Amino acid sequence: MDQQVQDLKKSVLDLNRELFILEEELLFPGNTQVSVFLSMDIGKYFKLDSVQLQIDDKELTNHLYTERETMALHRGGVQRLYLGNLKSGEHELVAFFTGVGPKGRDYKRGATVTFSKGIGPKYLELKIVDSIAMQQPDFEVREWE
Repeated sequence: MDQQVQDLKKSVLDLNRELFILEEELLFPGNTQVSVFLSMDIGKYFKLDSVQLQIDDKELTNHLYTERETMALHRGGVQRLYLGNLKSGEHELVAFFTGVGPKGRDYKRGATVTFSKGIGPKYLELKIVDSIAMQQPDFEVREWE
């Protein structure tokens, strides 16, 4: 009886995963899909509090970070900030980072990139890195191929 229950649980989990994948494919087809991710490197000069994301002057998401989330990012984690649909063409991504910068001061900084959305999914990464030479954080945006 116990083995049947375990087999049933496994079947339900497999079915749930398949439904989730199908739902994503239906809601966000590959030819219009845009995903934006956030990662951090070291984080000695910046303590992240929040990120605000915009594409083409349209606010997409705001995220407030807990201590646990920032620690996961410091350990190499990557967070998907946004998944949505976008038509082909030129677009502008703007991200505002708020937190505590060098010497414990409040810090707000933006990063902007213009990118071209073609056929197929587009993946963008917002990366917070330490600039040791300048002793302050730097915010990079890169496109994944």
